[in-house]
Amino acid sequence: MVSPRGFRSLALSFEGVTEAPHFHRTSFRIGKKIFATMDEQKNEVMVKLTPAEQSVFSEIDPEMIYPVPGKWGLNGSTFIALRKVKKDLLSDALERAYAGVTEKKVNNQNNYSNPN
Repeated sequence: MVSPRGFRSLALSFEGVTEAPHFHRTSFRIGKKIFATMDEQKNEVMVKLTPAEQSVFSEIDPEMIYPVPGKWGLNGSTFIALRKVKKDLLSDALERAYAGVTEKKVNNQNNYSNPN
């Protein structure tokens, strides 16, 4: 089990991450790109994974890690129940979500600086 405080600490440990409100959730971002959100009332987080990563993580325990309902979930948005997940597993999922956002940001910057 990971507490909301523990999740916040873990998410903010990544370089350049800021915390900001996002509707009824708290978001964790690199610049304007959200890689995770937390709903403290539900003791639940959302991480942005690729669909392939989501599939692998969801196989571990579909009651603990599962796709967000609807189109967001089809694109890799994944809920994780904090009350059930172990810290090392959560850390791995969060690291992949962070890398997905930072890699896209680096790739976008490279596209602007190198038009070829």
